[in-house]
Amino acid sequence: MRNKNFRQDNGTAYLLLAPIFILLTIFVVIPFVYALRVSFYDWSFYQDSVFVGFRNFRLVLTDDLFLESVWVGLKFALMVMPAMLVLSFLFANVIKRLGPRFSGFVKTSVYIPTIISGIVASVIFVFIFDYTGGLANYLIGLFGAEPKAWLADVATALPSVAAPAIWLGFGLTTLIMLAGLHDIPESYYEAADLEGAGTWTKMVHITIPLMRNVILYLLVTGFTAQISQFELSLVMTNGGPLSVTTTPNLYILNHFRNDVMVGNSIAASLLLFVVLGSISAIIFRILNSEKAVDG
Repeated sequence: MRNKNFRQDNGTAYLLLAPIFILLTIFVVIPFVYALRVSFYDWSFYQDSVFVGFRNFRLVLTDDLFLESVWVGLKFALMVMPAMLVLSFLFANVIKRLGPRFSGFVKTSVYIPTIISGIVASVIFVFIFDYTGGLANYLIGLFGAEPKAWLADVATALPSVAAPAIWLGFGLTTLIMLAGLHDIPESYYEAADLEGAGTWTKMVHITIPLMRNVILYLLVTGFTAQISQFELSLVMTNGGPLSVTTTPNLYILNHFRNDVMVGNSIAASLLLFVVLGSISAIIFRILNSEKAVDG
């Protein structure tokens, strides 16, 4: 009887999971397999495909622009993620201490940038960093500094593109941090108070360790998203100046638009997939995620 019920439960589970497996097969597995096949061909929309083996991968790996774009993507993610995580963590702690009515207003307000398109955000920050009438130059002018060509200067272009990325991701990251903070049992803090622990001690020994899985999730998804972004660079700088804001996806987009043979672009996409997977594995290894503590 137990085996029969077990088989029925399994059948129900498989039936419920079937739609997602079908969608994954259609929109993920089949395109990935097809892309892998195309990467071994001189593939074109207008000519017959010619099998070239690993030539496309070799061309991408020996292209200094691709290697530079990967480095740009890593630098961009390293600019965005630490700032976003620290600011979100601190702001989430502030929201947690607010009253229910006011905290609801703040949570709604802080989430608004998340629903704004990256293209719209790019245009907004192009005006902010404008040389003649931008807000950034106005603010530094109050302290007597000379105007800067933020988006045309090699030293400031990438940080300028990172600014809207932080703004766009801040709201969602803050709410995820806040959810993680609410998941920590208050009894831990009460016990620490009885032992005379201060705010810093409680944060280091209670809050941060119990937020490990949340931070891990945000790091993995955030690094992947930031290295993969291209809308901000495309609209704000078009990859310039001197390719210092050309991220891997912008490199791939430029090759796809300009090359007759697209096998090169597909090969670059697959290599980027390997890079992102490796970075995620490294983050998992460093943080050594553990099972969350039940409240």
